[in-house]
Amino acid sequence: MAKILTSKPLGFFTPDPGNPRQHVPNEELRELHDSLKKQQFVPLLAKQDGLIIDGWRRWSAAMLDGKPDHLDVIITEEKLSLAEIRGIQLVTALHKMDFTPWEQFLGCRDWLTLNTGATAKDLAATIDRDPSMLMRILSLAKCIPSVQQAAAEGRLGVSDWYAISKVAEPDQEKMLAAKLAGASRDQLEQRGRKLRRGANQAIRINRLKVPIGSQGRSVTLAGTNLSLDDAIELLQETLKFARKAQCDSLDGKTWVQVMKQKAMTGA
Repeated sequence: MAKILTSKPLGFFTPDPGNPRQHVPNEELRELHDSLKKQQFVPLLAKQDGLIIDGWRRWSAAMLDGKPDHLDVIITEEKLSLAEIRGIQLVTALHKMDFTPWEQFLGCRDWLTLNTGATAKDLAATIDRDPSMLMRILSLAKCIPSVQQAAAEGRLGVSDWYAISKVAEPDQEKMLAAKLAGASRDQLEQRGRKLRRGANQAIRINRLKVPIGSQGRSVTLAGTNLSLDDAIELLQETLKFARKAQCDSLDGKTWVQVMKQKAMTGA
């Protein structure tokens, strides 16, 4: 499909209400406006009907006082779907330093909504980004409304809401209060670990049988009032002794006998 570089009056253009970029401070628009009046270096990208795909900030800056009254634009004749348009907007916006964390979340969320069945990994491949980073951005969807509101207001960053998203909903309000009171990212993560540990400690059983793999294998832990933290500690200790036995060239049966002897003697 053809792409035509031309110049169009401001009235030709229509802003896309679904653009992930939501707001630009007036001072930034004024600076961009002054630059445009001297020379426009980067053309807008728009559909044939004037819908702005990329360049909303430039158009908004010109609209401050109607100058310049024309803008250079690349008109694409491609039949772009709404999902493809969002993808283009997201890619171009992510390259800009002033694309806020909240806008990043909106752009990623909307792209996934428009691409039914797609995952964060699919989005990462589309826009050439680290999948783990996109999962952190999208973790805001797991947060309660007050956390999302704080993010929309610019009071939280991605690392903040990612830490909050990892705790149960009843505890998210506590985490939010800690952050708004001045907690650092590390302090927030530490608080989250304590809250999760408390939730894990609340459920205790005497036997844990954990299936491993698809060959019918399992690991069994037995004891009195085992919590998940207890299980993790036991597995770490067992692995340490198993590796030592491997270094000593012991077989599995001999290793079990050695461990039984240790348990009897308290060694």
